[in-house]
Amino acid sequence: MVKKGSSGNKGVYTGSFDGLPIPSHLVEQYNASGISTLYPPQAACIEEGLFEGKNLVISIPTASGKTLIAEMAMHHQIAAGGKCLYVVPLKALASEKYDDFSGKGVRVGISTGDFDRKDEQLGRSDIIVATSEKVDSLLRNRTGWINTISLLVIDEIHLIGDEGRGATLEMVITTMRNRNPDLQVIGLSATIGNPKELADWLSAGLIESEWRPVDLREGVYFHGLIQFTKGERAVQSIKKDADTNLCLDTVAEGGQALVFVSSRRNAEGAAKRIGSALRLDEPKLQEIAQQVLESDESEVAKTLAACIRSGSAFHHAGLSRDVRRLVEGGFRKGAIRVIASTPTLAAGLNLPARRVIINSVHRFVAGEGQVPIPVREYRQMAGRAGRPGLDPYGEAVLIGKSGEGVQELFDSFILAKAEEIDSQCAKRSVLLSRILALIASREATDHDAISRFFQGSFYAVKHANLSYLNRICTKVIKDLDGMGMAIDLGGRLEATEFGDLTSKLYLDPRSAIMIAEALRERDAVTPFGVLHLLSATPDMFRLYLKSADGELIESVMEEREEEFLIGRQEDTLPWLGYEEIVTAIKTALVLENWINEVPVEMIAERFSIGPGDIHGLIEGIGWLIHATREICRREIPSLHTEMSELEIRLKHGVKEELLPLIRLRGIGRVRARSLFNSGYDSPAALTEAGVEKIARIIGQKTAESILEQILTGGRGKRKGEGDEKASSLQETIQKKKRGQREILEFWESGE
Repeated sequence: MVKKGSSGNKGVYTGSFDGLPIPSHLVEQYNASGISTLYPPQAACIEEGLFEGKNLVISIPTASGKTLIAEMAMHHQIAAGGKCLYVVPLKALASEKYDDFSGKGVRVGISTGDFDRKDEQLGRSDIIVATSEKVDSLLRNRTGWINTISLLVIDEIHLIGDEGRGATLEMVITTMRNRNPDLQVIGLSATIGNPKELADWLSAGLIESEWRPVDLREGVYFHGLIQFTKGERAVQSIKKDADTNLCLDTVAEGGQALVFVSSRRNAEGAAKRIGSALRLDEPKLQEIAQQVLESDESEVAKTLAACIRSGSAFHHAGLSRDVRRLVEGGFRKGAIRVIASTPTLAAGLNLPARRVIINSVHRFVAGEGQVPIPVREYRQMAGRAGRPGLDPYGEAVLIGKSGEGVQELFDSFILAKAEEIDSQCAKRSVLLSRILALIASREATDHDAISRFFQGSFYAVKHANLSYLNRICTKVIKDLDGMGMAIDLGGRLEATEFGDLTSKLYLDPRSAIMIAEALRERDAVTPFGVLHLLSATPDMFRLYLKSADGELIESVMEEREEEFLIGRQEDTLPWLGYEEIVTAIKTALVLENWINEVPVEMIAERFSIGPGDIHGLIEGIGWLIHATREICRREIPSLHTEMSELEIRLKHGVKEELLPLIRLRGIGRVRARSLFNSGYDSPAALTEAGVEKIARIIGQKTAESILEQILTGGRGKRKGEGDEKASSLQETIQKKKRGQREILEFWESGE
């Protein structure tokens, strides 16, 4: 492990890899990929103590080589016997970084899900890539290897200021530093207004730079002219829409463009308009379009495929994950010339283009209407302009609506300083989970220890007086006591069994209370009732209600009233209001359609949502039903089996009758339904039929694999059976039919 202050590369650094304390094979790989010297900001990091174990906050533009800085530091730590944790905000970004770091002579692991798993096997990795939520859960569950981390890298560290996820990230950093004072921390950010405060919090050196490998020109387009901070450029007005003309101009000179818009509908509309203007007809585009249709049969996918055939595409969360990857891959390879996207693309994936066009600087916020975007969001989008090694320059262009508005856009965005970030941890709702986690993990077991813990937080840097936070913490501890989550034993705080379980399951205490109170003393529940309950919890993402949904919601509330497990419970559950109950109905209906085997394409059309929304709901509810199953195991055993079966149904999207089949590896919802409809409704029926009959339905290899699973009780091949062909396997099954009742009962039970 590299300790702070240890000897490393000192003095003025020239920009060469020569003499750097990193493995030679890493340098060879850099050279092979065309990287022979370092960028000035990278050299500055080395001079500041990158290889000396010094904490660093690195605030430099997108595409200026932040990942390479972190990678060199990680390989240096690993060579000295250390272990590294690379924290990202999004699962998609985790996968991208995992691919970046793999194949370079070190063991790389990735962890993004299953919040109650310790993932001890990851301790064998040299670099672990994980989301901040996953790291938080590993800390709560006292995973052994996490205390051996010697280098913590935080990608997009400015997200500490994010209202939704900032508190989690701040607590992860604070907890890890609290456990290991010698930990080296490197924070990476491209957009931050107060980097010195972050650096002061981390006792870190600060590297700030505006240097980019590709020159960035920022400007405003109005009436056929882009006005830059220096100079201007005329753009031919071929079409009536500004973004279309800017894209045509970019593609005509051999570049690609990203168009950022405010909504999914606008992204799809822009892609259709721009595609109609481009009218490209190339084999590669036809191939990508066909792959989209083969991956997804929904209407939104058909619309996307039509755009791709002409050279444009749209990208938003309503698309399935596989389709989004096809769009991203097609753009990276240069086939797709233009992507119209919601801002999520700018915050996540590395997808640069020659010209970035920001169509709107306003976003809709519930309760506030249309509000201007933050400067840092503009910077994230603008930073995607210019592909190193491919573009001679990058352009970020805002679209002006009037002559007077041009200067206003310059003043408000291009020339403006990014907003300062603030701590998000001093909210009562946030602190419920945070303080319970501190108590349950024994990070802090009395009031003074909790106060000392927060003295190491970013909040303490931004707000030197902790008296306000301490008062909130006192109230939260009383809340947890009232919820039955924690108790005060004469000054010593201790989590109850229920509180400990809640923390380890990574549940908001309010969600755990809702679930437990709604299910206790229930003789029977319906899947819809459970899905509605979980969809109303603070932990669950809910679909927006549209005006057209009103009649459906009213009819469900009237006709299925007896199925609801929650009503207006302001007295016992003050955070649960009428809005949460009503908006959860649509979400629960979508999920009910899924477990009733309605095709994704039909669900999307029925509820006017995208396939990506459906998969997002399935992923979100999957964790909540797993947690509910564990609560029932401990608190309500009479419902445990029912929750276990619902968990399987949600994972695979099947009716209850397919449960015996879906438990077999290699059998999904389509194959299970085909087998069931052919009269094979259980492992026993499959065994009775034999390989030959089953192969006609699901294929020879799958049939052999399934029957072998049944024969071995799911334990894999038995000794001496590894090389048997289909005929001998069939013979073996026939010979052992009399003695395999126990095995079949194993599969039927679902244990």
